[in-house]
Amino acid sequence: LALFALVVAALSVLIVRSNLLEIEPALATFGAALGFAALAILFAFLAFIVIWRTGKSGLGSALAGLFLSVLLLVYPAYLGYRASKLPSISDITTDPSNPPRFDALAAARPADRVAYPGEATAKKQEAGYPDIAPLQVSTSAKVAYDVALALVTKRKWRIADARPPGAGRREGTIEATARTPIMGFRDDVVIRVSPDSDGARVDVRSASRYGVSDLGTNAARVRGLLEDIDDGVGNAPEPRPEPVKKPEPKKRPGKR
Repeated sequence: LALFALVVAALSVLIVRSNLLEIEPALATFGAALGFAALAILFAFLAFIVIWRTGKSGLGSALAGLFLSVLLLVYPAYLGYRASKLPSISDITTDPSNPPRFDALAAARPADRVAYPGEATAKKQEAGYPDIAPLQVSTSAKVAYDVALALVTKRKWRIADARPPGAGRREGTIEATARTPIMGFRDDVVIRVSPDSDGARVDVRSASRYGVSDLGTNAARVRGLLEDIDDGVGNAPEPRPEPVKKPEPKKRPGKR
């Protein structure tokens, strides 16, 4: 049972990462794997009782089943403990009053998860993650945008759209999809870089495509990205303005 649980768990991870089926069957498969592991633990303890009373063989198999099942269950149990301590939200943004919008990624997200959930989610975020706030940098919006784009590329997030700030548009935006390390769940991220009087302001929104609680993943992603942008901007050279070419003086015709 323990070995079968491991195979079923591996199969569910493969389904999610390869996008072979919808997320609901994959999660149901993983839940079944945890159920088999719990059943294996129960049978292991029953085996211990029988072996103790009758002296029969099989202690090694019972111990192996117990160890493998606990190995499979310990991380989900830790995640469940974390979920009980964190707000049950899966959409984090630095600007709840005017969150960055998903445009290029709107079609990839469920229809009810394109727009920001609203005030109730904002209040839960403020209570659970009070440190999530916009990043203010004393450099140009173009420099902040270039640093953010380089970090997204370094993290190997799949970029859906990247529009730098320019003369025709004040804001720069980056839309990309990140994946969780083990299960490979897809979380969508949008970065908005806006110029202001003190330099530039960076806002980020990170939202899961599925699930009620993200176990703090999106908040950690936003927090880490803003810290790296702040460090990158501090080390980035400010672009030098191009020199203005002076018109050459007209030559007067020489005297004959």
